[in-house]
Amino acid sequence: MIDEAARCGYSKCRAELPPPGPQGGRRRSFCRETRWPGGRTCAQMARAERDALDALGLDSGRSSFRLDADRLREHVDAVRAPVTELAAALDAVMARLEEVEGAALTAVEAANRGAAEAEAARVEAQQARERAERETREARERSARAVEERTAAVERATAAARQALEATEALGAARQAVEEAVASRQAAEERAAAAARQTAEAERGAQEAAVRAGRADAENAAAQARSQEWRAESEERRAELVAVRAELSACASARDDASRRATAATAALAGEQEARQRAERELTGARARLDAEAALRARADVELERMRDEVEQARSDARQAREDLTALREQGANELRALVAAVQGATVKDS
Repeated sequence: MIDEAARCGYSKCRAELPPPGPQGGRRRSFCRETRWPGGRTCAQMARAERDALDALGLDSGRSSFRLDADRLREHVDAVRAPVTELAAALDAVMARLEEVEGAALTAVEAANRGAAEAEAARVEAQQARERAERETREARERSARAVEERTAAVERATAAARQALEATEALGAARQAVEEAVASRQAAEERAAAAARQTAEAERGAQEAAVRAGRADAENAAAQARSQEWRAESEERRAELVAVRAELSACASARDDASRRATAATAALAGEQEARQRAERELTGARARLDAEAALRARADVELERMRDEVEQARSDARQAREDLTALREQGANELRALVAAVQGATVKDS
């Protein structure tokens, strides 16, 4: 059945037009009430369509072109949806690429910051290690000085002990000399007593032993002289004993002083050993921190390399997406040109 109803001349509207009134008149060519974007009427839209076809070099005056234009419009609409989807997909790819690039840049900046922090921590650990080594050297020097002082103190204590031993031996010898002097004095006193007895006997028997009395007097005088000598020698021995006792007291004081210095040197050596152990512990901790910072820096390098690979892969995907978009655009343009050529061929054929 052939549709003979009059329709709107705009290809996108094609609405049925009302017949002329009872009085007749010219039939309408376009709708009057229909409005398109911008408030334009169907006549204005048809005029713009004819201008576009004239710009393409197509004959807009033929009625048969309307069907070709409709088919062209259908083809364009059919191509528009995939192209729109492709554009949306490309927009998503570009957004993802920008997101990946942003994440990669953020990761690279974080990795750079981590590397800078690791480098700063490494420098700090190196400085701490140098300080610990310097403190260790100083502790070793102090320990060596303490050992030398302790050795000197021990030597001084040994000398003081030797002097004290010699003083003790001298005191023993002095005591023995005093005892011998006392024994000699006792013997002299006994001899004096015997001489006195002899003198008494001589006085009682002066006539009988005048010669023996004179000899006894001489012996008595000699005994008294010897007694005086023994008393003087005893005083000398007492003075020597007092000197020996004073020297022994000085030696004991020196020995006590040497013992105190040896104790102080031992305490100083213990303190130096403790400081050395503390420095060694600090050095061990610094080495552990340095190893940890080195491991962190290695992990940061690995993460940076991985981020660089991801950025490179994202760039490769972006290049591939751009190439695909270019190919799709070229394909759409080729199809559009083919459709336009087909329309032109059909128009020429109809002519």
